[in-house]
Amino acid sequence: MESLVTWFAATLGPYISEKAVVFLISMMPLLELRGGLLASSLLKVSAVQAIPICIIGNILPIPFILLFIKKIFQWMKKVKCFRGLIIKLENRAMGRSDKIQQYEFWGLVLFVGIPLPGTGAWTGALIASLLGIDIKKSSLAILCGIAMATVIMYVVSYVLVGNVVS
Repeated sequence: MESLVTWFAATLGPYISEKAVVFLISMMPLLELRGGLLASSLLKVSAVQAIPICIIGNILPIPFILLFIKKIFQWMKKVKCFRGLIIKLENRAMGRSDKIQQYEFWGLVLFVGIPLPGTGAWTGALIASLLGIDIKKSSLAILCGIAMATVIMYVVSYVLVGNVVS
């Protein structure tokens, strides 16, 4: 992930501000808030400025995923060139859904909040939508998970990595 973050920062950095780079990285699937906080640490954006930017960037796509992803996937499956990709995405997401199905709210909180590869708000929202979890419950769980991920990634990015890079 660090190499992706570094690439985005180096590629976008000359054209937009460091804060805008952090915001965009935080909105991207796979990188999300984890990548945004790591990028902000590497770009020397203060934690006080970076945390709200990363949270907003990570939260922004979630309502759209919760509300529209099933319809978008249904439409995309009708297009031959997208069908295989969408089925693969659904199968991959549902393959990670066992704990969310079992524990629903807390399973979703932990899935989003513990920063491991393949977890996060995007995948959590996709799974919640595919499982038909109530939108209010899933939104709250995802927000709690983002808060948990923020604390963990602050420690990793600013305390651990920040001390190594400085």
